[in-house]
Amino acid sequence: MNQSKPTIEFSYEHEFCFSQDSVKRFAEVTGDNNPIHLDKDYAATTAFKKPIMHGFLSGSIFSKVFGTIYPGEGTIYLKQEMIFKRPMFVDVTYTAKFTVISIDTTKSSMEIDCRVVDGDGKVCIEGKAVLMNKRIFEGI
Repeated sequence: MNQSKPTIEFSYEHEFCFSQDSVKRFAEVTGDNNPIHLDKDYAATTAFKKPIMHGFLSGSIFSKVFGTIYPGEGTIYLKQEMIFKRPMFVDVTYTAKFTVISIDTTKSSMEIDCRVVDGDGKVCIEGKAVLMNKRIFEGI
């Protein structure tokens, strides 16, 4: 079987959307039952006027993408910085955007700029991640 060597793509985008059921399940797993996420009547009294997603549920898209798509299998998450800039809502399509900032071949690692933007291109989450993936750097 001839397996091709993984390559490094320097940018990647991934569209995603979470449902209210995802928010409920995240609350059950984490124990974060803040009514701003779960109670539409409570949320209506806030500045957001409707429930917002948990920041870490929203940011979990980074983990999904890194571990399964980009760079994918074999990726070890070493570090993540996130700044939550705007609220995010259920049943809205967002785009996670990734750009390689730097590569350290001696450590088989890379630093990646991570962003989530809404349909208008407004940044909801921004941050940086450091990942290690020895498969990608073999033979470089």
